[in-house]
Amino acid sequence: MHNWVKESIRKISADYQRSADTHLIKLDLPALAGIDIYLKDESTHPTGSLKHRLARSLFLYALCNGKINSDTTVVEASSGSTAVSEAFFARMIGIPFIAVMPRSTARSKIQQIELYGGHCHFVDCATQMRSESLHLAESINGYFMDQFTYAERATDWRGNNNIAESIFSQMEQEPYPVPHTIVMSAGTGGTSATLGRYIRYKGYDTQLIVVDPENSVFYDSYICKDRNLIGEHGSRIEGIGRPQVEPSFQPDVIDHMIQVPDLASIATIHWLESLIGRKAGASTGTNLWGVLQTARQMKEKQQTGSIVTLMCDSGERYLDTYYNHDWLQQNIGDIQPHLDQLASYG
Repeated sequence: MHNWVKESIRKISADYQRSADTHLIKLDLPALAGIDIYLKDESTHPTGSLKHRLARSLFLYALCNGKINSDTTVVEASSGSTAVSEAFFARMIGIPFIAVMPRSTARSKIQQIELYGGHCHFVDCATQMRSESLHLAESINGYFMDQFTYAERATDWRGNNNIAESIFSQMEQEPYPVPHTIVMSAGTGGTSATLGRYIRYKGYDTQLIVVDPENSVFYDSYICKDRNLIGEHGSRIEGIGRPQVEPSFQPDVIDHMIQVPDLASIATIHWLESLIGRKAGASTGTNLWGVLQTARQMKEKQQTGSIVTLMCDSGERYLDTYYNHDWLQQNIGDIQPHLDQLASYG
C-alpha cells in the first residue's frame, strides 16, 4: 500500500510540474484611468477552473494523511467545478469518485465529471449536500473529501507557487506592482484564506475584499460575527456562496466584504464578454462587480493603483443557463439595468 500511495503522489506532483502558470489579463477601461484592473485566468487549467489547484491539494492532503488507498471511493459535495477537478485526479490514480450535487447543476459540468469517469449523486437542494455526502461515504466505506472543511489547510499558504504567490510574482513588472486590492469570492473560503494569509505573511499593503452573492450567509456572518447562521436557499451563482458558514471560511484575514446582487453578477459576465470576447462563469461576474465598485471608490478618492481578481472558470460551461436568455428571464430576471450601469465603465 505504501508503494501505491507513493506512486499516486508522484502522478499528482507530475501534473503540477506540467502546469504552466495562468495568465493575468489586463482590462482596458478608459473611465478608470490610473486604476489598472487584472483578471487571473484560472479557466486555462487542465480541468478548466480555479478548482484544479484545490483538487490537487486536497488529494495530496488526503494521501499524505493516510485517508485514501487503492480501493477507496472518494465522495465530494460539489455543485460542479471542484467535482470536475476531483474526478480528474481520481481517474489519474485509479480510484472511483462520486460527486453529490443539486439537480439544478449545469448539464455541461455533469458531462465533464462523467467524462473523467466520475459518478453524480443528486440532491434536491444545496443544503442537503454535506449530510448526504457523509451518509453516502459511510455507507460504502468511502472517504468524504470535504472541500468545505479542508480547503484552507490543504494549500500551502506561505508560497510554493500558490495562487497568491503567483499573483504577486506576475505583477512585479506592472506600473503598480503591489495591488491596492485583491477581490475574491468565497465558495469554500479556502482561496480567500490563502490570499489573506499570504498578504500578511509577506507584509504587503494590499487589502483583501471578499464578495458574496445572494442566498449566501458568508457576508451576514462577517458583518454580525456569527458563524452559526443557516440560510434557507442555495446560491444561484454556481461555485460560490453557501447556506452555512463553512470551516474553511476565515473572516479574520478579510479586510472588507461586499454583497453582490445576482443580477449584477450575471450582467457583468455579459459585459465582460463584450470587452474581451470571451465568456466567463458567473462567479467571475461576482468578482468583477466587486472590483468595479472598489475602483469607483478609489476614483472618487483620487487614488491610483491596481486591483486583481480571478476568472474562476469559462462561461462555456453555462451556455444553457447564464448565457441562455430564456433561462435568465425565468431564473434570475432582467439584467439590462445593470448592463446600462456597466456601460459607463467603457
